[in-house]
Amino acid sequence: MSIGEFARLSRLSAKALRLYDELGLLPPAQVDPDSGYRWYAAGQLDDARLVASLRQIGVPLAQIQLILGLEPEAAAAQVGAYWSGAEADHAARRDLAGHLVDRLTGKRNVMYEVKVRDIPARSLLCLLRHASTRQEVWDLGKEVIGMLKARPPARVDGVAGAAFLIYYGEVNQDSDGPVEFCWPVPQDLAGQLAASFPGLTLRTEPAHQEAYIHLGQDPATAAQSQLDSAMGAWAAEQQRQPSDLPLRVTLLATTAPVTDVSMRGGSDFALPLRDRAGAA
Repeated sequence: MSIGEFARLSRLSAKALRLYDELGLLPPAQVDPDSGYRWYAAGQLDDARLVASLRQIGVPLAQIQLILGLEPEAAAAQVGAYWSGAEADHAARRDLAGHLVDRLTGKRNVMYEVKVRDIPARSLLCLLRHASTRQEVWDLGKEVIGMLKARPPARVDGVAGAAFLIYYGEVNQDSDGPVEFCWPVPQDLAGQLAASFPGLTLRTEPAHQEAYIHLGQDPATAAQSQLDSAMGAWAAEQQRQPSDLPLRVTLLATTAPVTDVSMRGGSDFALPLRDRAGAA
């Protein structure tokens, strides 16, 4: 059938069909060698309608191409995983919108409990990546954990041994971080471990205090702007200044056993502090 007829039956525009052909997502069954006119087979309608439906719920084209190559059960799992992530993102945007309305109308922000802890000097195995979506940040963590899983390194005890993510910038469509995944390792074994994992960078971080907010098991429910506001209000009240070390999210689920039962699992939003004398 012609591209016009196929567009009508599939609910995809001719413009979209040309784009999907260029991307190799939905090539026509036949292309006239002289005119370049595209012809489609009736058997392609199922895929075309699936593409149209996936685009309606916002699935990116690259992910649609993956889904089209899967068996139905695996494809369904991919759609379900995408929608779970989309709902989490929507919930976070909803909370952020409410926070912004409250802020602009002068209402009091949601209050978080801010605590302070000492973090010793430590050696870190790190991987830095640019990320513009939450999924890319998640993939970064999985990449590092995958490297370490084959030969698990010795651990640092307590919260200081928890893996953490450093955010050097915003993660969104307009920015790409970067984000660094850091895994603390014992200082006396750091050189040996770095040689065992050439894909990771070894560096040291100085001892410091950090203010933190415990986020529990579902950190996605807290918008970063809310956390920033709460941390800023606490810092002003306590007359504390952030250090030159960037903010981070500590992943407590990856640490060795923690004494405080309330701190087991989940994650913390943390801001390194200057000491009261003003040093970093």
